[in-house]
Amino acid sequence: MSAKIVVVEDEEDILELIEYNLAKEGYEVIGFLNTKNLQQLLYEERIDLLLMDRNLPNVEGSEFISLLREKGFTTPVIYLSAKSLDSEIEEGFLRGGDDYITKPFNMRELLLRIKALLRRTTRNVEDTILSHRDLVLENRERTLKIDGKNVDITKLEFELLSEFIFNKNIVLDREYLLEHVWDGAEDYQYQTVNVAINRLKEKIDPDKTKEYIQAVRGVGYKLC
Repeated sequence: MSAKIVVVEDEEDILELIEYNLAKEGYEVIGFLNTKNLQQLLYEERIDLLLMDRNLPNVEGSEFISLLREKGFTTPVIYLSAKSLDSEIEEGFLRGGDDYITKPFNMRELLLRIKALLRRTTRNVEDTILSHRDLVLENRERTLKIDGKNVDITKLEFELLSEFIFNKNIVLDREYLLEHVWDGAEDYQYQTVNVAINRLKEKIDPDKTKEYIQAVRGVGYKLC
């Protein structure tokens, strides 16, 4: 899977230039001209990296990142900013930045720094929060919250739900789940997957009103 990168830049020509070059490198790119709806996106999708301008309308970029950090989001951040004083760069790091590039910047350098940061962080979920709709998985504590309330699930159910969130809206067949959740153990069969998913569905949707996990007949399951 290609890394998914969000770019927040209020100058449209710069945003389009960054999007073009990232797409050429094979990344999935989502562009924003401001931070509106960005937090909601982070709740709904797994984002591998944020490229964040600081001079944004309505909110200063590093202040927004600081608020995200306070809420537990650990998505890596590279600032792209015209704020170039030593004190401003230090401020950016203190407010949750992982790297800092001043404008005007060299595109090749940006791409190299992105690759280096993703190499250290992609799929390293030990300390991250995974979320989908009102489901929030906290990997460090191995806990699940639904609409802010703790829900007890087993280690297997945690791993199963994590795999669905990593692949949201993608149909996962039983063979894939056996390979990635049960580590390809030969003792387990398709019925094992069916039983585990039904138990998980009972725990996360006891009233059967939210339909987080849907069966795709003859194929497998997907998170919706």
